[in-house]
Amino acid sequence: MKSHRIAIRHVRKKEPVLWVIDSEQWPRACLRAELIERGYDPFGFIAINDALDSVARGESPKPELIILELRGQDLSPRSIAAIRDLQIPTIALGGSAELNEPIIKEQGWEFVFKRPVSLGQIAAVVCANSPPETGGVAAAVRKRRRSPP
Repeated sequence: MKSHRIAIRHVRKKEPVLWVIDSEQWPRACLRAELIERGYDPFGFIAINDALDSVARGESPKPELIILELRGQDLSPRSIAAIRDLQIPTIALGGSAELNEPIIKEQGWEFVFKRPVSLGQIAAVVCANSPPETGGVAAAVRKRRRSPP
């Protein structure tokens, strides 16, 4: 009698897609690893334009949340407008220099972290606002916006 291999795969809920945009490889890679461990599907990008090009070409799904490290990015009005026009909740990370830029201050980011900040702190905010099993980050942010203070 010939044996057959049967692959049994537990069906998992679709992990929420996140974008991690950071010009430095190791912080980007470490944050992605932390988010994967917590049940998310993070895509990493070096630059804002790389992320925008990727979704335009269909290589990346539209994310539910963007984590944007401002250091080393093209902070022109055009690139910032392109990110904000996606209408996706964004966590902005930066030092004093980046966070004090007028174009950055006027954006009304959903979350802002001033360096130094740990990867765990960033991941904790993502998880606190939307554990992967509750429908994603965007749903939690929309719910929070509609809730009376």
